[in-house]
Amino acid sequence: MKLYRAAAGAGAIIALLAGLRTASAAEDTIKVGVLHSLSGTMAISETTLKDTVLMMVDDLNKKGGLLGKKVEAVVVDPASNWPLFAEKARELLEKDKVAVVFGCWTSVSRKSVLPVFEQDNGLLFYPVQYEGEESSNNVFYTGAAPNQQAIPAVDYLMGKDGGEAKRFVLEGTDYVYPRTTNKILRAFLHSKGIADGDILENYTPFGFSDWQTEVAKIKQFASAGKKTAVISTINGDANVPFYKELANQGIKASDIPVVAFSVGEEELAGIDTRSLVGHLAAWNYFESVKTPENQAFIKQWHAYVQNDKRTTNDPMEATYIGFKMWTQAVLQAGTTDVNAVRQALYGQRVRNLTGGEAVMNSNHHLSKPVMIGEIRPDGQFNVVFKTKDVIKADAWSPFIAEDKGKVADWPFPWACGNCTEPRFKAYQ
Repeated sequence: MKLYRAAAGAGAIIALLAGLRTASAAEDTIKVGVLHSLSGTMAISETTLKDTVLMMVDDLNKKGGLLGKKVEAVVVDPASNWPLFAEKARELLEKDKVAVVFGCWTSVSRKSVLPVFEQDNGLLFYPVQYEGEESSNNVFYTGAAPNQQAIPAVDYLMGKDGGEAKRFVLEGTDYVYPRTTNKILRAFLHSKGIADGDILENYTPFGFSDWQTEVAKIKQFASAGKKTAVISTINGDANVPFYKELANQGIKASDIPVVAFSVGEEELAGIDTRSLVGHLAAWNYFESVKTPENQAFIKQWHAYVQNDKRTTNDPMEATYIGFKMWTQAVLQAGTTDVNAVRQALYGQRVRNLTGGEAVMNSNHHLSKPVMIGEIRPDGQFNVVFKTKDVIKADAWSPFIAEDKGKVADWPFPWACGNCTEPRFKAYQ
């Protein structure tokens, strides 16, 4: 009995010491959450962003980590299941105790996790173009707002260089991002004198594949005699059969140009793009842009994934910029505490991969350049338009009547995501 008690006591001590070692190891590690779909309809787009974060973490650890600690990526798969995003976000924040999360692609996934991040005071970097009309103290939006993508793209199509389009097809996946973006675009088109009769709006489900009838409708709408263009907010793997059907029905860019907001190099990698030459995409980054920063990033990417055929794309650059800014803010604050890091993020600058600097503004959005590219036979893009300067993102669109005058400005102590202009000025 005495031997049993002694052994039990020794076991308890060993367990205690093991627990202390585990706790000590945890304190020496900074955890970073990765919340991207690795399966389901959005895996075609999001898997690459998971790999981008892992590459950034690996590079940071090779340089000694952060604040003298190793950085550990905690990867979860919400599987293109929007309610599951919220569950996985809570798991990352409450169980894994991550310091920050990089994740989401669709706006419906971001809307799903938003209450979790606000309740737990977590920090989310969202790296994809979106519809705006949102401002949260717990989210930093490193993708494009409508005035950094959708509005300039449509303005380009209406101009001489873009073909002077007079009729528009708003073709999107049926969820919040396409519907809200198209609400903004319809109001913008109205302001340019385009009547509702010259706008065709249509939505299809995620993963939609039977495009024959829908593409035929586009051809019929374009037969009215006025120059017609398609604005595509189709997301995920539905883009592959959509573009294949455009080719099947002989739709050429010279006849009906398509400008896409969610199609980049990654989505085109699985398509024979020879018949799609001249169709457009609007982003803040293209792999084909030749700058020293971009060439170094592409080289780093190919070395990490050990595959020279893996492309880069705009959301990857947005992830890269967000990760760099978060790292700089942590070093400036001297801690990973969310409140301290958030304040340190305002004004952070990171070199864009396409030249110039991205700046984090106090509305939690970036100032970035806007570019429009034409699809090439090799699946890359020739840049046909680029803004002279970076464009500051608007969290709230001036083209939606009920949101005119709203301002997002988050630094302590004036933190507000949807103040009206007079209330905002009262704080100055």
